[in-house]
Amino acid sequence: MDLVESLLNFASKKLGIGAGSEVSVTFVTNERIQEINRDYRDKDQPTDVISFAMEEMGDQEIEISGANIPRVLGDIIISVPKTKEQAEEYGHSFARELGFLAIHSLLHLLGYDHMTEEDEKEMFGLQKDILDEYGLKR
Repeated sequence: MDLVESLLNFASKKLGIGAGSEVSVTFVTNERIQEINRDYRDKDQPTDVISFAMEEMGDQEIEISGANIPRVLGDIIISVPKTKEQAEEYGHSFARELGFLAIHSLLHLLGYDHMTEEDEKEMFGLQKDILDEYGLKR
């Protein structure tokens, strides 16, 4: 899974994320991601990836900041079996699918979304550019 670390570091430089920023990446089974999906998203089914952004402020939360505090972007949880299934379904490599899921989640952690057509075009274009530049073309 060195690929994910290398790719996220590459994307972080491209996106201007400061040095010392943190993101956690966890690889799980379909069963485990289904539990997480059910418990946190009320969707009782396995999914490919889930991201939990730490920079989104909820009600009654207080922002903590300071010169020596690292920027903590959040958590990325990837189902390895689902990644394999989707790579086969889409006809590309496991590495390409894993890279796509990692970058897609990183962008969500940074506040990108794909709820509108305009937002989707921006986010998916950025994903493609990063993956292509890194060498993970479809």
